[in-house]
Amino acid sequence: MASEDQTQVSTPESVVASPAEVGSEKTAKKKGRKKSKRHVVDGVVHVAASFNNTVITITDPQGNTLAWSTAGKAGFKGSRKSTPFAAQVAVDGVAGYVKDEFGMKNVEVYVSGPGPGRESTLRALVASGLKIQLITDVTPIPHNGVRPSKKRRV
Repeated sequence: MASEDQTQVSTPESVVASPAEVGSEKTAKKKGRKKSKRHVVDGVVHVAASFNNTVITITDPQGNTLAWSTAGKAGFKGSRKSTPFAAQVAVDGVAGYVKDEFGMKNVEVYVSGPGPGRESTLRALVASGLKIQLITDVTPIPHNGVRPSKKRRV
């Protein structure tokens, strides 16, 4: 009887799957169809430069968003988001992504807003290797619309 109680099957550790390995089999399976890699040579860069943040959106010529970034997404918080350097870092990340992922080479740039990130985004786009075909200022200008807010007294 003592021999029956002590009978154990010894298995090598490599055969027994750990709980982490079992879970990885489930995560390895992807649901849905595989996304085909698009090749977009020409793109459009929309820069929205406000006083508090800079938003960069890169689209294809039809207007479908391919990638976007902001100064906040690049890791800057508070008043540091409203600096030209924060806008430059945001452009570096998103421009490198579209060059690698979509093979983008030529861009048209539409700049909107009065913020400090306007010029630094253009410099960063040139430095990233994207060829700028067109630069347009699309800042909305009122034709005597709503009354502007009061002047700041600092």
